[in-house]
Amino acid sequence: MAVDQTRLIKAAKKSLLAEHFHQAAEVSILLVNDEEMQAMNSKYRGIDRPTDVLSFSQMDEGSAPFEDSPVILGDIVISVDTAERQAVSRGEPVDDELDMLVVHGILHLLGYDDETDEKSEIMLSRQAVILNGIRNGRRQ
Repeated sequence: MAVDQTRLIKAAKKSLLAEHFHQAAEVSILLVNDEEMQAMNSKYRGIDRPTDVLSFSQMDEGSAPFEDSPVILGDIVISVDTAERQAVSRGEPVDDELDMLVVHGILHLLGYDDETDEKSEIMLSRQAVILNGIRNGRRQ
């Protein structure tokens, strides 16, 4: 599947702006298949199955190494295979699913957590607001 990389970059930028993050920033987005994602999920989380998105924040380590350098937020890894399956099961375009995974990943990089019901509710609420803004922006 061909992925619209420009769209992913726009989703990341809009997510950061929606969270009032206006500094220059560096985020890497790695697109993988389920096999690669399963290996990463097993190595880093101890869960031996693929997942849709993993985020690896660099924020704890102190951001920009030099005064005028961008803040290094971290890495987002997305399984395109899982995104395709999830999109089909939801009856949504794959590009919309990828947008959602980028937004979800960015929120994790900014410190949001979905490990408890309460934290998940907060994160998913922000995610929905940001996605709504992204989709409304496309219709204009």
